[in-house]
Parts: sequence; structure tokens; C-alpha cells
Amino acid sequence: MIEEFSKMPFDEKVAFLVENLRNLPDDLADEGAKILVEAGETEYAVVLAREKGMIDRALQILVDARDYLWAALIAKNSGRVEESEKLYREGLAYYIDMEMFGRALSAATALRLPEEEIDALFQKGIEVESRGVSLEASRNMIECTMESLEIALLGRDDELSMQVMDAVKEMRNRNEERAEEHNDETKSE
Repeated sequence: MIEEFSKMPFDEKVAFLVENLRNLPDDLADEGAKILVEAGETEYAVVLAREKGMIDRALQILVDARDYLWAALIAKNSGRVEESEKLYREGLAYYIDMEMFGRALSAATALRLPEEEIDALFQKGIEVESRGVSLEASRNMIECTMESLEIALLGRDDELSMQVMDAVKEMRNRNEERAEEHNDETKSE
């Protein structure tokens, strides 16, 4: 099988590895993981390495891909508690630096950081996500959502649907009033 595998074109090797991931002979595992990484199939490479007991290789693949959360989980499940904590800490620092606050919150939670630190991360994430959002764009998104909701409720005459339609109309009226007030304020400046 190894000789046949070595003669395959690269794309065929990738397809073969993916299709036979759990049934590969051990002597193809290391080369298979390398090929899968090279092909951008990180998840398959990690699963292959993990299934073949190559935990260090699986962890390295994930660290190279900056997926510290999955790496830490594999380390923990392999009984490497200290290494898992180290990976969570590395991930926390990396994710904060890269402003990936959802992942940073996951790492912070796994590390059981104090609630105040987790709340501060959450707030920082909201702040970062809100940076490029204009008020007008947000209003337009809300308006589109309300229109979609109205369309979804057309033809329904149950009590709940009627209450939702009334609430949508009320919200629209309030939004229109606010927009007019904002326009008046802008004109007077």
C-alpha cells in the first residue's frame, strides 16, 4: 500500500487520506499528516495524528494553526493537564492580541479566570466589534429584520402573531420619530 500511495499524485493522496483516515496503516500516518497539513486540511491532519497516538504531532499542528483551544483540549484529554493550561494561556494572549475575543473568552473560562477578568474581556470584545459599525447601518439592519419578521407573519391571524405585528409597528414608529428628531438636530447644528 505504501508503494502505491507514493506513486499517487498529490490531490489523489489527499483524497485517499481523507477517505481512509481511520484505517490508514501506522507507517503512513506521519507522512499522511504532513500531506494533509500541506493541503490545508488541518482538521483531518489533527484527527489522523491523534488517532494514531501522535499527540505531540497533533498539538504542534494545532499550535502552528493557532488553534490553541483545540490543542489545549487534546492535551487535557490526553492527561497532560499542565500542558493544557499552558496552551490555554498562550491562546488567551494570542487571541487578545489578535482581537479574537470569542476565543479569548473561551480560553479565559477554561482557565477559570476571575469573573471580573472575564467580564472585562467581554466588554473589550464588544468595544472592538462596535468600532466599525455605524449607527445608520445598525438601524438599516434592524429595519430589514423587522421587515422580514412582518413578511414571515403575513397571513397569520393568531394572537401571538398579532401581538408581534403590533410591537413591530410600534417599534417602527418610534424609530421613525427618533430618526426625525436626529435629522432636526443635525439641521439645527
